[in-house]
Amino acid sequence: MIFNEDAVKPRKSARQARSAATVEVILEAAARILEKAGPSGFTTNAIADRAGVSVGSLYQYFPNKDAITRALIRRELEALETAVNAIDRTQTAPAPLDCFIDRAVAQQLRRPSLAKVLEVEEDRLGANSDRGPVRARIATLLSGILADAGHPAGPDVVQDVIALIATLVNAAASRNEDDATSLRSRVRLVIDARLKAL
Repeated sequence: MIFNEDAVKPRKSARQARSAATVEVILEAAARILEKAGPSGFTTNAIADRAGVSVGSLYQYFPNKDAITRALIRRELEALETAVNAIDRTQTAPAPLDCFIDRAVAQQLRRPSLAKVLEVEEDRLGANSDRGPVRARIATLLSGILADAGHPAGPDVVQDVIALIATLVNAAASRNEDDATSLRSRVRLVIDARLKAL
């Protein structure tokens, strides 16, 4: 299905503190609905009710629920970007790749139900310009980390590593696994195997 990207862009940006706070309340309400009810309970009326705002106020910022979903995906990607940007690539212990894995696993396990739903929704919505730059910056950072460690760091390897992390974490979340230490170890083993296969 092809989406008109303009139809799911936010209507206006939240430049003032009060507007930004309203947008954040709407996004958090949407996140909680997706976590509890999934897409079936995800309506603009339900989001507005949960956020404690009128539907009219919601529509001032978002033209529809897909625009809210996109903003949620972008919010989660930006949180990951902030976390991975804090990695000191000059440190030796723990290795920067381990730090990247740790932050990516932590991001996914922070709200595993939301992460799983947003991945499905992102596939449904397709690639969009508002999320692409964030994903590209995360991929560039990972490429640098891999190159610094002497690994091949081409786009296919970087995307494989990102996909492996998401797949393993989502599978663990499906089993209600919450042992982050064990999960990080398994993720590193799988990534090491992928890197050795080159």
